[in-house]
Amino acid sequence: MSKPAYSLSRPQKLYVVCAAVFLTALVVAEATASKLFTVVQLPFTLSILGEDFTEVVMTAGVIAFPVTFIITDLLNEYFGKAGIKFVTYLGVVMIIFEFAIIQAAMAVPTASISPVPGEAFDTVFGASGRIIAGSLVAYLLGQLADISLFHWLRKLTDGKHLWLRATGSTFGSQFIDTFVVLFVAFYGPMTLQAIIAVTLFNYAYKFLVAIVITPLIYAAHWLIDWYLGDDVAEDLIEAAVPA
Repeated sequence: MSKPAYSLSRPQKLYVVCAAVFLTALVVAEATASKLFTVVQLPFTLSILGEDFTEVVMTAGVIAFPVTFIITDLLNEYFGKAGIKFVTYLGVVMIIFEFAIIQAAMAVPTASISPVPGEAFDTVFGASGRIIAGSLVAYLLGQLADISLFHWLRKLTDGKHLWLRATGSTFGSQFIDTFVVLFVAFYGPMTLQAIIAVTLFNYAYKFLVAIVITPLIYAAHWLIDWYLGDDVAEDLIEAAVPA
């Protein structure tokens, strides 16, 4: 008699989906981070450390930030330090894997009928080397700081005030993450003053996003509790709390 096919449990499926969404957003953020875009033209000149700005500039990598923020919180909440750290370290491997693929894509000859010239392709993705190097360091520092702060706040509030541990851990970790990646990726072509300014712009954006999407985090928790069932969800959350 043949054995029944292995079936994933709902918590396992939840973990796979969360990890997949997180890693996709992470890799896309790395691939698009070399583009700086203007958020808004300022009606005045803003001076930061002697550098004048007439526009608010951010890296396109921040577009994926709300997704990684929500998923980091969900993995922290339901799967604890072990669950989010595994995805964090897997993210490092995926960033390196992405870099290797990009290098191979740049190395192969460009066909004469290619709609994207080789020079343009190399200009866009050639900047990824420094960005990825900086991101590896910044990503690890930021994620590990976020994880530690999340569980410290969770213990401090005795598991209450979801909004506080979700947003508080982000506020404490993202300045480090943002500054390190911008410094490694852009120092030289950009002055230190400009890097600090863009860091502040990006951090302010992340600060606001963390507040604005707090209702989405509560909605995601409600949806997951409904999907898992209250008893299973409660067991996961209790098991995720560090001793």
